[in-house]
Amino acid sequence: MISDQALLAYLDESLAGEKMAEIEGLLRNNTQLRVRLAELISRRDSGVHTLGDIWRRNRLSCPSREELGSFLLGATMDDASHYIQFHLESIGCRYCQANLEDLRSDQPENVTSARRQRIFQSSVGRVRHFPE
Repeated sequence: MISDQALLAYLDESLAGEKMAEIEGLLRNNTQLRVRLAELISRRDSGVHTLGDIWRRNRLSCPSREELGSFLLGATMDDASHYIQFHLESIGCRYCQANLEDLRSDQPENVTSARRQRIFQSSVGRVRHFPE
């Protein structure tokens, strides 16, 4: 049986792809499940919210884009890094995974290497070799 929380997460598109597909398949063939989903939508739209609804809808457990960027660069503290990794891999937050992929696509292949190469190229011939 699919829980109300899973149906609400389905509506928010915050489930893993396999779970989204499973619920969608069940909704196609199960009238009672569609009625439950309609009731949940009605309750949510009428302003009746649980703490869990507010937490999920506002993504209060999701790291910010800046935190994800720091994680990507390896500049987060161990606890934060472990939490972000847990959030991405164990929880499987599709929103944060997409955000992280977007950040990855904005970065050159190897930022440190590219920066080092630019500095080296700009200093060629300017650094003197001193005898030992």
